[in-house]
Amino acid sequence: MLFRKSRPALITPILCLIFTATASAGPARPQAGGSGVSLTEEQALKGIRALTDDFIQKGAFSGTVLVAKGDDILLTAAGGEADKGAHTKINLDTKFNLGSMNKMFTSVAAARLVEAGRLNWDDRLSRFLDETWLPKSVTETITIRHLITHTSGLGSYFNEAYFRSSRELFRRLDDYKPLIRDEKPAFRPGARFQYSNTGMFLLGVVIERITGGDYFDHIRQTITGPAGMSSTECYEMDTPVENLAIGYIADPSSPSGWRNNLYKHVIKGGPAGGGFSTVKDLHRFALALLSDQYVSKETRELMWTDFAGANYGYGFQVSTGPAGRIVGHSGGFPGINARLEIFRDSGFIVALMSNYDNGIQVADGIKRILARTEK
Repeated sequence: MLFRKSRPALITPILCLIFTATASAGPARPQAGGSGVSLTEEQALKGIRALTDDFIQKGAFSGTVLVAKGDDILLTAAGGEADKGAHTKINLDTKFNLGSMNKMFTSVAAARLVEAGRLNWDDRLSRFLDETWLPKSVTETITIRHLITHTSGLGSYFNEAYFRSSRELFRRLDDYKPLIRDEKPAFRPGARFQYSNTGMFLLGVVIERITGGDYFDHIRQTITGPAGMSSTECYEMDTPVENLAIGYIADPSSPSGWRNNLYKHVIKGGPAGGGFSTVKDLHRFALALLSDQYVSKETRELMWTDFAGANYGYGFQVSTGPAGRIVGHSGGFPGINARLEIFRDSGFIVALMSNYDNGIQVADGIKRILARTEK
């Protein structure tokens, strides 16, 4: 079987596809106010099925999708190849790279320490980090709240030094010191929002300093383990992992039409991203959040409130739009696209993971359909 030698076929515009899919699902009702068409849940699910099937069949989406309402899984879809070299087919248990979605796990772990009285949002970073990480003149100006809300002014350790280095050097959190020690805030901490991989990574370092143990062990013990997320882990990419999706980027100059992202990304994920999970595990994580299994309702509401007017709370993306209030997080990188969205007003939960970097088109199409679904 030959590899595809060009980009996937262009997809029918999403809005046209949704219209066609939902129209074939049966009679629809006008929305309140007379704008657009209101869909029953059954019609919406048929529309989502048609949408995902179309993307998969045309080769424009490779990954998995799960749509649930609370505990009830209403729809799942899987398609594409986890490993193009071996032509390994994707299934619902395939593990995909989370990208930045690990930030949710790190943030919830930090919030648990705050509730336990072992950490305060306004603690200075200098309390936990010595000058092998950053100068004291920097750490004294940054608080835990700044880190978790992306208002520290710090940037990203995916810098020139990282791209010039062997990935093999970065496995433990302390291994990242050479990439971070020269960073300076781009503005006075707290002044504004600037998405920061370094800030969230350092929150993971704080967790290690407080607990006296390994960050990865702590996440297993407090986040993934209690929720039954057995397929969520920061795997080391130079060891075999069963049913793991490799990320792919379309490249017409390659003989196969594709290149993998193994030499672009980290060898092991961490507090700011790069771990792996499944749509089933992301659903379990959402249920644990909603049932206050991790933190109290008060802390959860704090984390799910926009902090600096940038649609971001404490480690979670937050938004309000036609589909109502939505919280969760996305993850993206060449060959990676993932998203968890919790629809707070309608109760829907959508998890999507892909080993292409265009899965956002499917996620946005699903959101548009659910925005028209009767509450």
